[in-house]
Amino acid sequence: MDGAFPTTQDDSTDPASTGGAGFATPREFGAFNWVGLKTLYMREVRRFMKVGTQTLLAPVVSALLFMVIFKLAFPGRGDVNGVPFGDFIAPGIVMMAILNNAFQNSSSSMTIAKVQGNTVDFLMPPLSALELTVGFLAGAATRGILVGAVTMVAIGLMGAADISIHSIPAVIYYSVIASFFMAAVGLLGGIWAEKFDHLAAITNFVILPLSMLSGTFYPISVFVEPFQTLSHFNPFFHLIDGFRYAFTGAVEGELLVGAAVSFGVTLALSVTCWLVLRSGYRLKA
Repeated sequence: MDGAFPTTQDDSTDPASTGGAGFATPREFGAFNWVGLKTLYMREVRRFMKVGTQTLLAPVVSALLFMVIFKLAFPGRGDVNGVPFGDFIAPGIVMMAILNNAFQNSSSSMTIAKVQGNTVDFLMPPLSALELTVGFLAGAATRGILVGAVTMVAIGLMGAADISIHSIPAVIYYSVIASFFMAAVGLLGGIWAEKFDHLAAITNFVILPLSMLSGTFYPISVFVEPFQTLSHFNPFFHLIDGFRYAFTGAVEGELLVGAAVSFGVTLALSVTCWLVLRSGYRLKA
């Protein structure tokens, strides 16, 4: 009874085995999942762009208010380290905006995901710890750099300070390093924090004192010893000092030492983020 029963199809002609039309084939990611990384990065960027009034406009307005207050409070203030007072404090205010917004983006993103139970959104996809680290840090750094750029332009348009650039490489370097530095701090803080009170504690008892005592609005030469020497161990000081040099050409510390310290601390924090994400600390049950 030839033909009474269907014959078995040869595997070599099976569309499923040959990847023919109508059958999905697994995506090959290679050593690095660029598609997943781009998706995570765009998710982080869109997250803060959706509420731009809060995440972009509000920090710029706050920075401009700082400039106005200082200009009104010290109308006859002379030069500081050979730099007009307004030109001296403007880079410090801009750097503060960069640091604060980079921290807020990564820390709030991680904390909100944990509080709402949405960590599965980035733990389930085929993303390695390195890809998660790069995605979160790059997204937060983008917000920090964007806020800093808009703030500096706004200060210039307002006429509160001269924003002519002394060194373009220094502007780029310190903007990027500062953004990734605080993005890493924020990511680690978000992973550690179990509620928003914990993030507030980091901001109020660690970040705020270190940033306010780093020469943001004044030269560190006003400090008496040993506080003046201790200021050189504050990474915030090196970031602000280097960024101020980029616009004014004036520097209080050793520029190359500050650049090296900033890079080393940022690299160490980024590697720590990768190690913590790889371990699943406070992320996986």
